[in-house]
Amino acid sequence: MKIIPNTPGIWTNEQVEAWKRIVDAVHAKGGVFFCQIWHAGRASNMGEEAPISSTDKGVETQIYDDGTVDEYFTPRKLREDEIPGVINSFRVAARNAIQAGFDGVEIHGAHGFLLEQFMKDSVNDRTDQYGGSLENRCRFPLEVVRAVSDMIGPGRVGFKLSPYGKYLNCFDSNPDSLGLYMARQLNKCNILYMNVTEPEMIMVNSKLEIPHKLFPMRQAFRGCFMVGGGYDRDEGNQVISNGYADLVAYGRLFLANPDLPKRFELDAPLNKYDRSTFYTSDPVVGYTDYPFLELVSKSYH
Repeated sequence: MKIIPNTPGIWTNEQVEAWKRIVDAVHAKGGVFFCQIWHAGRASNMGEEAPISSTDKGVETQIYDDGTVDEYFTPRKLREDEIPGVINSFRVAARNAIQAGFDGVEIHGAHGFLLEQFMKDSVNDRTDQYGGSLENRCRFPLEVVRAVSDMIGPGRVGFKLSPYGKYLNCFDSNPDSLGLYMARQLNKCNILYMNVTEPEMIMVNSKLEIPHKLFPMRQAFRGCFMVGGGYDRDEGNQVISNGYADLVAYGRLFLANPDLPKRFELDAPLNKYDRSTFYTSDPVVGYTDYPFLELVSKSYH
């Protein structure tokens, strides 16, 4: 199973205390550290109770290239009177993150998890004030943003969005409108940043290229605009220099290259990541065992 096991939490005092040591270590190195907070919703395949969602439609069984299979519990549709409790859980997580010393939180509204299950019309089949129209489908995520902002201040809040994604059967019939609407509404919330996943890369002249469809969202949002999804060094530099984005997020490359900024600075070779070690329970293999760059010559200067 690849979705829920070994996911760290931040809802107990013990977890807050454990995070403090990690946050302190990052700050000691001069880093800025945001805690990503999220709810899996129907993307859960663990536990004794039915997971909650915007729907009672389940996630289709996922079969991976390595032959492993993920099967998911059938969710139950979250009642309207239960939604304030879930919003409060985000609020508590944000409060705990600040107590642990994090610089802020990133609310995860992407990749098929609970908030996206409300936003996207392939999943949300509700007929109450949280379903139907685009405004209704985005109501719950925006209520979470406002609650978290009230708790810790909007200047410490980011939001992750993947309007073009199709993760875990979660897609939308009009991702352009969804992305632009959320950018405009989040702009009104005065949060610090948006972190938006690009559409899937497309083949152009026998080469995979990033579609670069996020510019209308970038224009609508006045805060820091971050993009991610398939970027390398040169493409990242290009979108920053032409004003398409303020920051570029790197995931797989950073995982395999703990000194990625230095490698980018020197235009040095990169370690290749090993997908088979993604999301494993081993605390070392695939996470802390990739080598740092060793400068054996001055060829990178």
